[in-house]
Amino acid sequence: MKISNDYLYNNVANTNAANVANAAAASRLASEKDGSADSAAVSAAAPNTDRVEFSADTKVTTKMSDADRAALVESLKSDMDNQMSRFTNMMMQTFNKQGITGLTAGSDAFWRQIASGNFTVDAKTKAEAQQAISEDGYWGVKQTSQRIFDMAKAIAGDDTAMMKKMQDAVEKGFDQATAAWGKSLPSISHDTHDAVNAMFDDYYKNAGVEK
Repeated sequence: MKISNDYLYNNVANTNAANVANAAAASRLASEKDGSADSAAVSAAAPNTDRVEFSADTKVTTKMSDADRAALVESLKSDMDNQMSRFTNMMMQTFNKQGITGLTAGSDAFWRQIASGNFTVDAKTKAEAQQAISEDGYWGVKQTSQRIFDMAKAIAGDDTAMMKKMQDAVEKGFDQATAAWGKSLPSISHDTHDAVNAMFDDYYKNAGVEK
């Protein structure tokens, strides 16, 4: 099975865009008014249900076969898709309850509806969003930036030239997320962008190559 650079590039770009858009949306929800004085207490007690870990035991190098690399990419995408589906389903239910129809989950119109703030959320939804973008939350800067970098590194392995192409794909993903959002992304997205680039800088430094 031959796996092309375009396939790898687009997978990183598209998956990264989904990561960024979901983190931006969670940040938007966390700031929404819910009309509840108890939202902070709910947030403190909310369990961390938005968490998917990549296996720390996975060892990826350029010696992987094309078939194995393709399978790994699909596995990483599946983890992301599961979390994205959970989030978008919750938001579609919220929109439908408020008479906001005609949207397709994950479309530009869907993200722009969230970006507009023209909807309300209940205390539980807001609390979950606050937890999700917290320091250790699934959509927080730390986990989101690590997830983006991990996928790029999993694909590139020991190939520094490929890693530079993966960084280009990451940049494309941020551009795609911004376009879907329809305006400047929230600060959490910019912080995530900086964190990912810092990881790439460390990678190049440790590999002894120039950016």
